Amino acid sequence: MTLHTFSLTIDWPGGRNEVGNLKAQRLQTQISIPPEMDGPGIGTNPDEMLLGAAATCYIITLAAMLERSQIDAIPTLKSDGIVEVTNGVFTYREIHHYIELNMSEKDEKKRGMAERYAYKAEEVCMISKALRGNVKIEVHVVMK
Repeated sequence: MTLHTFSLTIDWPGGRNEVGNLKAQRLQTQISIPPEMDGPGIGTNPDEMLLGAAATCYIITLAAMLERSQIDAIPTLKSDGIVEVTNGVFTYREIHHYIELNMSEKDEKKRGMAERYAYKAEEVCMISKALRGNVKIEVHVVMK
């Protein structure tokens, strides 16, 4: 077994509506509460970062599956995160991945495999597995 540790630090100056600085090995950004949640909206926020983690894990997983199967497809991804607010309580409810697979390949078998992989990638992605049971994740595929 191999274990990997990913670390980050956050410098936070005080109260709820302050702006912090997040530093990781390959990421550096300001963070604050988004304006939709009555925050200053400077830098990124936990909601965008969770969506970013889910989306990047999904598309990298899909790309690896396509590459291993020697399927030439160019994926384009748009993802939406749905947060519910009930009585002042914020709950991350859903993530929707809208994946478009552009393929010059006319082989219907390979096109079918690519479409199946687009759904399968969400099931095997590490971040999707971590969210399973807490956040509903749906994949919407368009083949071009």
